[in-house]
Amino acid sequence: MDRFLSGHASCPGCAVALAVRFVLRSVPPDAVVVVAPSCVAIMMGPMPLSSVTVPVFHTAFETTAAAASGLARAYRARGEQATVVCLAGDGGTYDIGLQALSGAAERNEDFIYVCFDNEAYQNTGNQKSSATPWGARTGSTPGGKRNRKKEIMEIIAAHRIPYAATASPAHPDDLVAKVQRASGMRGTRFLLITCPCVPGWGIADDASLRVLRLGVESRAVPLYEIEDGTRYRITHQPAGIPVAEYLRPQARFAHLSDADVAAIQADVDLRWEALQERVGRRAHGREPVREESRV
Repeated sequence: MDRFLSGHASCPGCAVALAVRFVLRSVPPDAVVVVAPSCVAIMMGPMPLSSVTVPVFHTAFETTAAAASGLARAYRARGEQATVVCLAGDGGTYDIGLQALSGAAERNEDFIYVCFDNEAYQNTGNQKSSATPWGARTGSTPGGKRNRKKEIMEIIAAHRIPYAATASPAHPDDLVAKVQRASGMRGTRFLLITCPCVPGWGIADDASLRVLRLGVESRAVPLYEIEDGTRYRITHQPAGIPVAEYLRPQARFAHLSDADVAAIQADVDLRWEALQERVGRRAHGREPVREESRV
């Protein structure tokens, strides 16, 4: 059942809009949505109009997880059932909202947090965030960003929450399965969904999913899940194509030299090896002791 209606204000070809549709289609009927300032907030529609059929609570940039914590506790205190779902961008997750998210994850608050990662502050004109990858050109890094993207999944995993996963709207079956799995759990659950931005990434209106598939197959955007912060599982085995095939269609990387692309390839290879090592801990019986749930 679609809970995200036509007539919203996203850009043509927006991957975030597609991802929002998949998420809202996959959560339980009792979902209540908390939205941070972002492209998603624009899509939800201005009062008194709405592009969704579920209750929406708009909150400040830095308070998404705090507002969700309060809502979940309020419903529980009233004896009512509700699945609280946060919809936020990378700026409101990696940067401005990280303190509240970390505090909520430490307490294992009962909500699903979804970050739609388009790797910059796209809603305000494509300024870099800490989710912006090395080398990407943005409005505030015209020569290309000179430091790495923050490893948000490792930060989240360090909190030992019940479930965290990466996903892609170009792989809808995998995305839907992860949302449904998270919906069947309690405690803090985190989904990181990579979503190309048509104007910010400098791609054609019809290229979002094609470019994202290249990202997944090049291992630049790996798809995996983490249980209790310790047990890793890769959910899609990528082909291992050169990362240049992912970078070259994007205008934000057009200025990179061959040496720059080689440096990015080396970093992608290193991160993939580290992910495989984490997966291997479980396969070889070296899994850390599981913590009991705090909910």
